[in-house]
Amino acid sequence: MNCSNCGHFNDGGKFCVKCGHKLQEEAAVSQAAATSEYQSQSQPESAYAPQQPNQRVRQAKKVSRSFFSYFAEGIKNPTATAQAAGESQFVNALITVILYALSIPIMLYAGWKLLLIQVVRSMFKLPIISEELAPSDMEDFNTGADLIKATDINSIIHFNFTDFVFKQGIFIFIGLAVIIGATYVAAKFGKVDVSFKEFFSRFGTFLIIPTALLLIGLVLAFLHIEYFSYFMNFGLLSIFLVVPFTIASFKQSGTNGLDRIYSTLIVYVVITIVLTFIANGLGEEVKAIITRMGNSSELNDLF
Repeated sequence: MNCSNCGHFNDGGKFCVKCGHKLQEEAAVSQAAATSEYQSQSQPESAYAPQQPNQRVRQAKKVSRSFFSYFAEGIKNPTATAQAAGESQFVNALITVILYALSIPIMLYAGWKLLLIQVVRSMFKLPIISEELAPSDMEDFNTGADLIKATDINSIIHFNFTDFVFKQGIFIFIGLAVIIGATYVAAKFGKVDVSFKEFFSRFGTFLIIPTALLLIGLVLAFLHIEYFSYFMNFGLLSIFLVVPFTIASFKQSGTNGLDRIYSTLIVYVVITIVLTFIANGLGEEVKAIITRMGNSSELNDLF
């Protein structure tokens, strides 16, 4: 160790052999400097490690708070919220569209047994059928309906949640994208000067109330309350109101564009075609379910 007073090198000891300066202070200073340097080098790595997930959590919380505030405001003041929605609300509008698309297949998955019972019960009420039925037949049906409600048939016929919900959800989302695209094109033909992101944001904001109806129906479906089908129908049919509301909310930049009535009617044709494709897709799923029910030995043993 070199003495800081005279520079003489010492092999050890507490004092310098040349000038008598105390060497222990030099060791303490050197050790403290080394410790400080080590901490300064290691601190950025240790501080950086937990910073990434914290940023992601904060970002997720920020997005969720923004969406819930936007969604609640869209329910309270739908027109004002939609007219104020610009490109900054694109993400919130996209989340609304995704919720709309996913809530329908989830609702059908949770409540398809109730829908099947409703369909059969409505068939029993037809005059041509009800006149030939004895009261005991209806009692037997009600008994069977209660048994179906209490049975987890999904596990018996292997009705896969992921396969049904995500496949139909993507299908419905694509259908919504086609409807929004057709509405945007119709608005452009009507001489509406607006970017697609702003148009999408306003369409998604007007879609908040139909989405809220579907979410209420979703809760009722999980609670096995048959009225969920009414909320599902209202949510689906409300798309016919979202289109004219969105087109009418923009000002035309000229007078020689396509009339808004014709724009709306053209989009209605597109909606009808899209809903037909969606209904056909769901119909194929229903056929597959009925086929699995007929081929299920466990279900036959149950009844």
